[in-house]
Amino acid sequence: MKKQNVRTLSLIVCTFTYLLIGAAFFDILESETENRRKEALDAIERMVIRKYNISVEDFKIMETVALKTEPHKAGQQWKFIGAFYYATTVLTTIGYGHSTPNTISGKLFTMFYAIIGIPLGLVMFQSIGERLNKFSSVVIRNVKQLLNCKDIQASEINLICVVTTLSILTIAGGAAAFSRYEGWSYFDSVYYCFITLTTIGFGDMVALQKDNALVSKPEYIMFALIFILFGLAIVAASLNLLVLRFVTMNTEDERRDEAEALQAAQGAVRLEGDVITANGSILSGQLGTQGDTISLDDDASVCSCRCSGFYKKRRRPRFTVRRSPSRIAHLLLMQPLPPSSSLDDDDDDTPEYEEYQYQREHQQYRREQPKLDELSQHRYAMRPSSLAPLTHLPLIYQHRASI
Repeated sequence: MKKQNVRTLSLIVCTFTYLLIGAAFFDILESETENRRKEALDAIERMVIRKYNISVEDFKIMETVALKTEPHKAGQQWKFIGAFYYATTVLTTIGYGHSTPNTISGKLFTMFYAIIGIPLGLVMFQSIGERLNKFSSVVIRNVKQLLNCKDIQASEINLICVVTTLSILTIAGGAAAFSRYEGWSYFDSVYYCFITLTTIGFGDMVALQKDNALVSKPEYIMFALIFILFGLAIVAASLNLLVLRFVTMNTEDERRDEAEALQAAQGAVRLEGDVITANGSILSGQLGTQGDTISLDDDASVCSCRCSGFYKKRRRPRFTVRRSPSRIAHLLLMQPLPPSSSLDDDDDDTPEYEEYQYQREHQQYRREQPKLDELSQHRYAMRPSSLAPLTHLPLIYQHRASI
């Protein structure tokens, strides 16, 4: 199994295990409080109905009116300032849910706006995060030069420390401002900042939603928008350092495997069903169990005639050809045997026999030479230097290979 598949399965198992652990902890921490709050609200509902002598249906109407009126306490949500705040929450995928479109045209435009805006926002924040990391590395390098450090390069640990410090300062400063303007406790403000910058956006706590803030507090609106955009850039820088390294790990492994396969393929070329490798070995795509191994060195010859010592003085590199004899016949100069009657004769040195051999070899040479020329001119063909002299021998010395 590939390493990428193992990593993917491991991530799936770890994620679902993490979900189960989180569900168990949330159940322990929140379920009792939820039951107590529900009982308290039911008691308040019964008290109001009994005190003001209204029906349950009337109470439901009052409850709906109270819920629908809540967003309007901030002012008009769909004027330009409120609409810009809504568009920001869509593009950044925060999605507080404090205001939602009610018309069909508004809902359609929101969908098409998000299709283009969300990828654009992700690319923008990722690019800002990269530039911020680059700027941080330059600052770290200059500080190390001032401190006369031996290694002035900004390491990944240094960048992580800088980004973590910036994130903490951003959340701390934003929490102080929101606590002052919204009247929240400092812990609730920190919680709001974290939920906002991680784009979770529950919507249980939303800024600019009371005291007609969208109309009467322009400086607060500007601060809230700058906080969201700058804070998301800091988060993008953190993701660029930490998360994306793991996200792109599978892609890097696949590219490495492809590069290794391509590099291995460059050393071998398949011609007519066989492979001629870079070191001169001839390999078959389907090597059977009957394949033989032939060793060629400077002390052995593959000739069947008496020219075995003709090139003995020339040193030839040793190499091994592992082939099935029937599969390389098209690469060798095979010569027809003389008539059976002449094989039984002992007078191989007679002029008639030499003339007969010469004519046969000359015909075979004329028949095989075009194929050899075409094969040798192929741009991927590789020939061992030790066999090169065999193709330049005179016709009388060209022979069959005995295997």
